[in-house]
Amino acid sequence: MKTGDQINESPLATIFSDQQPRLIRLAYRMLGSVADAEDIVNDAWLRWLAVDHGTIRQPAAFLRTVVTRLCLNELKSSRRQRETYIGPWLPEPIFDPEDGDATDDVTLPLMIALERLSPLERAAFLLHDVFGLSFEAVAESIGRETSACRKLASRARAHIHDARPRFAVEKEEGLRLAAAFFSASRTGDLATLRAMLAKDVITYADGGGQVSAPSSPLIGLDAVIARHAGLARLFAVRPSRLIRYSIIDGLPGFITIEEENTVQTTALNIEQGKVVAIYVTRNPDKLRHVPGIAN
Repeated sequence: MKTGDQINESPLATIFSDQQPRLIRLAYRMLGSVADAEDIVNDAWLRWLAVDHGTIRQPAAFLRTVVTRLCLNELKSSRRQRETYIGPWLPEPIFDPEDGDATDDVTLPLMIALERLSPLERAAFLLHDVFGLSFEAVAESIGRETSACRKLASRARAHIHDARPRFAVEKEEGLRLAAAFFSASRTGDLATLRAMLAKDVITYADGGGQVSAPSSPLIGLDAVIARHAGLARLFAVRPSRLIRYSIIDGLPGFITIEEENTVQTTALNIEQGKVVAIYVTRNPDKLRHVPGIAN
């Protein structure tokens, strides 16, 4: 983390360091990018150094407000960029501490659903429903009336209701299924793969226009199996190299090196023992921080 490299042992630095992990999580949940989250928190650090600290009664609230408003400003430009994004957009993958010691229930499907919200709806939902702030504190952070924040969060919940985790999968079981999926998909065992997939399974692949990836989601069992049948022929010539299994944005999955030395993460959304969605990230700009990969 770049901010951490700049922090010394002063009292102001200690206060900031204590809040830094939570600020990064907030910025990442708002923006879907590790790099952008780090930049936002670095900017907050500089503003923290410059402010008159005699006027700050609650440092945590002040820093949270700074980060939230910087994120809201950033979303105005990032939304314009995503309007011209090539193919499906997925958030930059993160890998939970201890491979899955998640701090909240914001999984990859919910991160994608958050994209459908307005910036203010997203902020109100995250601050209240995920980070547990009162609506009074939310109002202070985003500069709106408390009643307005209640309405923003309520609208957000209505929009993303179906994306919230419904069936918890234990880490060990999730990684076991990820290993079975990897084996079946790489060896061309389509019968086993078919048995693992839900009928309405959907695959999203984010290449960002920089590496090969389907230009639109693959919807339904037949479409996904047909894609993997083609990939199996490729894997027979150019084997996929497994780096490790991991929890990726709250979902079980794996990190691989594919053809032409392409780094890839694959995350599986599993409900009642079936894979209902597959999320493949191949855009190299989003994979610079992948653990276990020499950059």
